[in-house]
Amino acid sequence: MQGNPIELIVGLGNPGPQYQSNRHNAGAIFLNELCRVYNGQLRHETKFGGEFGTLTINGKDIKLLRPTTFMNHSGRSVAAVCHFFKIEPENILVAYDEIDFDVGVTRLKAGGGHGGHNGMRDIINALGGRNEFYRLRIGVGHPGHKSMVANYVLSDPSKSEAEVLMAKIDDATRVMPKAVAGDWEEAMRLLHTQE
Repeated sequence: MQGNPIELIVGLGNPGPQYQSNRHNAGAIFLNELCRVYNGQLRHETKFGGEFGTLTINGKDIKLLRPTTFMNHSGRSVAAVCHFFKIEPENILVAYDEIDFDVGVTRLKAGGGHGGHNGMRDIINALGGRNEFYRLRIGVGHPGHKSMVANYVLSDPSKSEAEVLMAKIDDATRVMPKAVAGDWEEAMRLLHTQE
């Protein structure tokens, strides 16, 4: 499937040092890794309610955003960048933690619902109900009961889980040249066959 090229990559998480290694910050951790590999830099931009930057992948400039609004208000930040740069939802990739996937499962997906993820719910609402953006779903596992989810995602993974998570984030970083060019079939094939 030839997809849309990516103009903006968003990494979801909560701001502040106490959250930086939490499972809920898997998307933000991915964005940091992308910056490390492709020499990107994020700087706080008040008008976007987040840390913003650009990097170049295969000669293409990609905008980066890490909302600093707390997860449940991520949409405010995403919508601000989209309005300012006139970016359509189908040219966005959002990276986030996925409790419905075990640690070690990472998937690219085009469109869909919010799956109960508050950050995703807020982004869809802020984009006027448009949900056709791409997703990078980084599996963090499930605590076993929904009453335990909030504490679980706001805690750090074990050392062994963190190592697997970083390996999967590395895999996702490696397929970004295909993804940003809109070669989604190849990006998915490469990422999904590495498990």
